[in-house]
Amino acid sequence: MGHTGTLDPNATGVLPLLLNEGTKLSKYLIEHNKEYEVTLKLGIKTDTADSEGKIIEQKEVKTMNNIEKVLKSFIGKQQQLPPMYSAIKVNGKKLYEYARKGQTVEIEPRKIEIYNIELIDINVEQKEIRYKVSCSKGTYIRSLCEDIAERLETVGYMKELNRLRVGRFSIEDSITIEDLEKQSNNIGKNIITIEQLLKEIPSIKLDKEQLNKFLNGVKIHINKEDGLYNIYEQKYIGTGIIKDRKLKRDVIVN
Repeated sequence: MGHTGTLDPNATGVLPLLLNEGTKLSKYLIEHNKEYEVTLKLGIKTDTADSEGKIIEQKEVKTMNNIEKVLKSFIGKQQQLPPMYSAIKVNGKKLYEYARKGQTVEIEPRKIEIYNIELIDINVEQKEIRYKVSCSKGTYIRSLCEDIAERLETVGYMKELNRLRVGRFSIEDSITIEDLEKQSNNIGKNIITIEQLLKEIPSIKLDKEQLNKFLNGVKIHINKEDGLYNIYEQKYIGTGIIKDRKLKRDVIVN
């Protein structure tokens, strides 16, 4: 079993799981865009940039009138500095390992893109804002929360995070761990097959001779454009990749 992207410890939401041969599809799924619902707490900064960290700074929240304009200012391509409490590796060690020891290292900013960001609610009394954001892979919402707070001339941290979508996988189609346990005898209805997942890509039908070569790793001449293809004989076989008119095996369904 594998998955297509970690969630922060206090986060909830969509986490696609890959089973058996499906784990080999992670290379096609990890680049997916994501959508989140976020609660940002203003006026307080923590060392982890979320609610689990220690408070390291408090600052007055002067105004909450221009929040929507500030949020919209983040739409587009940009450089983002990841938080120290993250799994990014520097010199073979994860950043949070340095952070837990009180060590600091130089962090390189990463290219990200915010596709859309919408204000959902403002709680003036609690000094919290709730918003929805659609973003590229590699975007750290904790860093985004701190950057939004900075533009509001204060500090802040990510109080709550709910991932609504990962690529084509939405929270509406998801199942909770508790419900999955209740349906342990009928788990199959919650599984998406490789064929179903990749139904939108083109397909190739092989004859028996071609199939035998394909399964044994022999490249087959196919006069089609480069790319990923579903492979069939009498039934679904898996996926293959064409490069320079040569088809080679990729993921085979047992």
